[in-house]
Amino acid sequence: MVILGSTGSIGTATLDIAEKYNLKIEVLSAGTNIELLNSQIIKFNPEIVVVLRENDVTKVKHKKVFWGENGILKAIEISKSNLVINALVGFSGLKPTLKALETGKKIALANKESLVVAGEWLDISRISPIDSEHFALWYLLSGRKIEEMTITASGGAFRDWEIAKIFGASREDALKHPNWKMGQKITVDSASMVNKLFELLEAKWLFNPPKLDAIIEPKSLLHAVIRFRDGSSTAHISNTDMKLPIAFALFGKVEEEILKPIDLLKIGELKFKAIDQNRYPLWNLKNELLNFPKRGVILNSANDFLVEKFLKNEIKFGEISEKIFKTFDKFRGSEPRNLNDIFEFDQEIKKFLKNI
Repeated sequence: MVILGSTGSIGTATLDIAEKYNLKIEVLSAGTNIELLNSQIIKFNPEIVVVLRENDVTKVKHKKVFWGENGILKAIEISKSNLVINALVGFSGLKPTLKALETGKKIALANKESLVVAGEWLDISRISPIDSEHFALWYLLSGRKIEEMTITASGGAFRDWEIAKIFGASREDALKHPNWKMGQKITVDSASMVNKLFELLEAKWLFNPPKLDAIIEPKSLLHAVIRFRDGSSTAHISNTDMKLPIAFALFGKVEEEILKPIDLLKIGELKFKAIDQNRYPLWNLKNELLNFPKRGVILNSANDFLVEKFLKNEIKFGEISEKIFKTFDKFRGSEPRNLNDIFEFDQEIKKFLKNI
C-alpha cells in the first residue's frame, strides 16, 4: 500500500496494523518528522519515500526519495499498489486523492478536505472512510430505510468555558483538547466546531441520508447513531482507536479483537448535549452547508487561512468565525462548477481574507 502521512496518528496506526499482519508497504510519505520516518524505513523497507521539503531529502536514509506535492503525485502514479491511505492534513490532500482515483486505486480516506471541497466530483464507490464517525455510520448500515444519521463531537477545548471568554482565547487555550492530543489544526477546528461541520459534509457525500446532525458526547465513546424509518435507533460505541476502521479498510472484514471492548459498568453513564450556537457560532452554517454542500470550499479555504493566522498569534480565536462569516457573505453567490474552479476559489478566498 501507499501511506500518505506516515508519521501522523493515522499513519502510525496503519503501520501498526501492517506490522501485525505482515503487509507490504510500497510508499511512505511524511512531513518533517524525519527521525520517525527513518525508523519506519528501517522497519518496513518501502520502495519509495516522499518528504515535504527538498532540504530534508539528504537526511532520509533511503535511495529513492521524492519531495513536495509533485513527489507525492509521482509516487502514487508509478506505484503498483492498489490502495492509498490518505492521512494528509488540509487542502493539500485533495490532489493526491484525485491522482489515486485517476490511476484506478482505492482510497482509505482520513483527509476530510477531499470530500469537503470536492465530494461532487469524487468516485465515492472507491473510498473507504477511516474517520471514526464515518466508519461508525458505515458499520451501522443494515439495509433498512434510514431517517437520520447523527455523529458526535467532544466539544473541544471550550466546551466548559464561560462563553464571554471564548472570543479572546489564546492559542495555548485552544490546543488543550479535553480528551486527547491531536495535531494543532484539527484541535483548533475541534474547538470552533469546524471539524464537525467538515464531518457532516463528508457524511452528506458518502451516505446522503434524509437528515444529518451532530451532538456533543463528552466521553467520545459513542461515535454515531442511525435512526431508522421504523423509529428504532442503533448506536456505535467503542474505545477511540483508528486501528479498527483502518483494519476494515484494508481487509473488508475483521474477525479478531482489534480494540479493547467497552465495559458499560465502568462507563457508568453517557451524557448528550446540543451544540450551542452561542458557544460555537459557526454551527449557524450547518443547514446552509448541508443544503448547498459545494460551499464547503468556502468554509475550508477560509478556515485554512484563518487557523494558520491564529496559530501564529496574528488574530484572536473569535476572529476565525467572524471572518468566515464575512467570507460566506462575499462568496456564497457562486459555487465551483468543476475541479479547476475549486483551486481558483481557494486562491480568491485567501486573497480576499488578506485584505480584511
